Amino acid sequence: MAGTPKSISMIKQIVQLHGLGYGIKTISRDLGISKNTVKRYLRQAESKGLPPEAITSHSNESLEHILLEDNTQGRDKLTQLRQLFPDISSKLEETGFTLHYLWCKYKETHPGGYQYSQFCHHYQKYRESRSAVMHFEHEAGDKMFVDYAGKKLHYVEYGTGEIIECEFFVSVLGQSQYTYGEASPSQQKEDFIASVQNALHYYGGVPKVLVPDNLKSAVSKSSKYDPGLNEDFLDMANHYGCGVLPARSRRPRDKSLVENHIRTLYTRVHAELSGMTFFSLEELNGAILRCLEKHNSTPFHGRDHSRRQVFEQTEREALKPLPGERFEIRKTRQVTVMKNCHVQLSDDRHYYSVPYRHIGEKVKLSYTSKEVSVYLKGERVAFHLRDRKPYKYTTIKEHLPSHHRFVSEWNPEKFINWAAGISPEVKTYIEGVLSQKNYPETLYRACVGILSFARKLGKERLVTACRMGIRMETYNYGFISKVLANNTDKLWAEGEQAARKQKLPGHENLRGSDYYKDICND
Repeated sequence: MAGTPKSISMIKQIVQLHGLGYGIKTISRDLGISKNTVKRYLRQAESKGLPPEAITSHSNESLEHILLEDNTQGRDKLTQLRQLFPDISSKLEETGFTLHYLWCKYKETHPGGYQYSQFCHHYQKYRESRSAVMHFEHEAGDKMFVDYAGKKLHYVEYGTGEIIECEFFVSVLGQSQYTYGEASPSQQKEDFIASVQNALHYYGGVPKVLVPDNLKSAVSKSSKYDPGLNEDFLDMANHYGCGVLPARSRRPRDKSLVENHIRTLYTRVHAELSGMTFFSLEELNGAILRCLEKHNSTPFHGRDHSRRQVFEQTEREALKPLPGERFEIRKTRQVTVMKNCHVQLSDDRHYYSVPYRHIGEKVKLSYTSKEVSVYLKGERVAFHLRDRKPYKYTTIKEHLPSHHRFVSEWNPEKFINWAAGISPEVKTYIEGVLSQKNYPETLYRACVGILSFARKLGKERLVTACRMGIRMETYNYGFISKVLANNTDKLWAEGEQAARKQKLPGHENLRGSDYYKDICND
């Protein structure tokens, strides 16, 4: 919907762009958000005492709690109407729909809404704001345009001879036209964000605004009226402290600079590399970089200075400094703190501890490739380095209750009695699990997992699996889970049954299992 920011990342962009000097009308038009909504969030940020630099320094989770806590109240009549305008504009392009007809439908669902004359007035204002033409004045350090070339590059995979096609990413700084390009495996979000970051590090600084074409990796929903920006791309821009203003659909002037450069690079890169063979992406990019160095050092047509000279003289100092670390895509999950004081990161099937006072509460997992944070109402309550080992626990001792039972109904006797109700073998196995040197709460969780197999797969299979575990002296949930998943228990049971049928008669030369057990123990 055009009236409501789709995420806290979008709110960061509103405040960021306004701090860069962009007007409310420009922000509203280019981000697909109503002007009233832009004003409301700017006022809210101001009332909270949050200037642009404070907005970007907060985590998304904490800002979500600060800025959106009062965002449940109803919006005014005009905001509600403006939310309908993109759909109204789309309907008017279809046969049989008129503005009067759509107003009648509007009044059916909004009896207290505007009368026809005011309805038409506001819609006309909306159309005028959408038809305004943006004039680009390429100031130093202002914009960086990014796009992909239509023609792909390729390299040959060493050893197999397979030809691997690559996308050709291009970025251009607006004022100096200083150019960066690289071959990328795909236009997928992860590769696109990596290429944008490589461009920023090549320039050695950050412009005020990134201007992507309507790529799916940057614009999740391409629309003339209401573009939806990719949240991870917004988070990357917020990390580097720059805004995002995507080129408008069917507006060639918005992206003419980068498209003109792509045509030039077809000659200065594609043609130069034609006939050469590369055996890795790194080797191909090394050759591209050499072509770009030559391109940036070549004087403009009819002038005595090059892109590099303009960049060094005017634009380098206008760029903002790079942050200390590169951006990593951050994912989130809504989870509930389990009774053993842990939450599960389902991507890895790994468990992380949370302070026991939050048992049963819904929290937000926020994680990258390196770390995992747990947030409750905008406050971080736990932090861990990420561990990708499945079915393992990363536990901070202080998160667990120290000298009392985890919960009154969970204790060793409970699980031993539960196991005894299934079979003596299962009881023996559970006693072995509980004897392990580990946090009691973690052992209780393992017991629950093991005993639940009796209901899921049947008591007989669980008994056989426990008998195998006792024989091998292996007491943990992972062993029982793998045995049952691989049907190893069935093979074990069949082997035992066959052995009983073929039991040999006693003989003085036959040695029993105790004999070999004694030998193995010597």
